[in-house]
Amino acid sequence: MHIYGRRSVFPILTGAMISLAPGAGIAHAQDVTAAQQGQDRPSAGEERPAQRGGDHFIVGTGAAYAPTYQGSDDHRVLPVPAIDVAWGPLFANLRNGIGIAPISTDAVTVGVGATYMPGYRSKDVPAGVGNLSVGLGARAFASIREGGLIGTIGATKGVAGGNKGFIADASISYPIGVTPRLMLVPTLGTSWTNDKYNQRYFGISPEQSAASGLAAFRPGSGLKDASAILTGSYRLTDRLMLGVSGGVTKLMGDVEDSPLVHQDTQPFGFFSLSYRLGR
Repeated sequence: MHIYGRRSVFPILTGAMISLAPGAGIAHAQDVTAAQQGQDRPSAGEERPAQRGGDHFIVGTGAAYAPTYQGSDDHRVLPVPAIDVAWGPLFANLRNGIGIAPISTDAVTVGVGATYMPGYRSKDVPAGVGNLSVGLGARAFASIREGGLIGTIGATKGVAGGNKGFIADASISYPIGVTPRLMLVPTLGTSWTNDKYNQRYFGISPEQSAASGLAAFRPGSGLKDASAILTGSYRLTDRLMLGVSGGVTKLMGDVEDSPLVHQDTQPFGFFSLSYRLGR
């Protein structure tokens, strides 16, 4: 059962657009919705004008249950927009940001974009550490679909804001069409970060140590986390889609020992209701 158009990039998780894995799970849930809802399936006996392959405009609203930062032992519920737009080579979504995919076929998608780099609020971390401002990242990604599996690799380099480090991510998923309306997608993923990223997000400088009382900490580069996620999407109507996603992320390597990390295994979830505009 073929349920993906060539513009359904279907990026999956870990450390990409929102390098915080729960954020990537949010983006993943929306991409699953787009993958199913972006297909303009006519009902039996109905004929519709041909569209450019995979073009879609999907908007909606959602809510996320996620840690206040990666490694925190506190969670919060946040409103999150649901958006997935593809028009020719142009795209906009939570996973890969805003950009262009010059290569987009049924088997391979390759693109570049500008995307969001996460930070955290000063009130969410120990006093004296201070905030980490959000920023802008330059992202490149590739997605391959073969034998029912979808593999995605990506790289994001911070170019503005509080963290100008580097993130590489990889994931694999297996979409399962349970019914014509219901789709389940299990996914496994991991991300690697360089020392500059880890120091800005998880490190404690001598100045922060003196102000907070925490031990100074300077992590090196390496695998940052591994994640498992299950996403479900249900087509309520030809245009209206319900999406639910839940998963868990485990921190790894040097960052797991950061004084900022109080919980190295964190659950997250996302709920969305989206609507496909146009034909």
